[in-house]
Amino acid sequence: MERILLVEDDINLNSSVSTFLTNKGYEVEGFLEVKSALSSFEEKKYDLIISDVMLKDIDGFKFAQEIRDMDDKIPILFMTALDDISSKTRGYKAGIDDYMVKPVDLNELVLRINALLRRSGIAKTRRIVIGDFTIDKDEYSAFWREEEIPLTKREFEILFKLLTNIRKTFTRTQLLDEFWSWDSMSGPRSIDVYMTKLRSKLSMCTSFEIITVHGLGYKAIIK
Repeated sequence: MERILLVEDDINLNSSVSTFLTNKGYEVEGFLEVKSALSSFEEKKYDLIISDVMLKDIDGFKFAQEIRDMDDKIPILFMTALDDISSKTRGYKAGIDDYMVKPVDLNELVLRINALLRRSGIAKTRRIVIGDFTIDKDEYSAFWREEEIPLTKREFEILFKLLTNIRKTFTRTQLLDEFWSWDSMSGPRSIDVYMTKLRSKLSMCTSFEIITVHGLGYKAIIK
């Protein structure tokens, strides 16, 4: 049974979400403030985190950053009334994986939880199969059907990052910071060049697509 940590300071919403997810087969621990949630996270194993943004003690952005300092893999989903692009951008930059705007459809919430947990499991296997395409981190290889796709090390790493985080948007700056050295003279637009090369090399793959998120960066989606 997957264990979910829920941080929501609205008592009624906290209770209704916890009850709904429990009835769907999850083990849910609900918290009304971040400090107690962080203490519990340090002591117990969780599979996914759901958090509001506007909390009384520490806001959700800071909470996500605290979690990412301790665990860079656990999926984090924001469930908030903030629907502006700047809040979404801050959330993804803080390391979250998904963002839902209140009022939340609880059935959709379950769908998103399942997708995040599935992706988290894929990331741990280090091997991804999407339709006719396979990418293997241990072998550093990528194949379409029986044909190996020639990728440079950096192209491989960028592609693997996108495919282990389906639908998650990465900014150009995030990708640059991770895959280029700190003293590199390359700028964020270097990412655009690599994305063009990747799209060209993956043109035969119809099971997924790398798309541009205007004003932010890039993400991979399943087609």
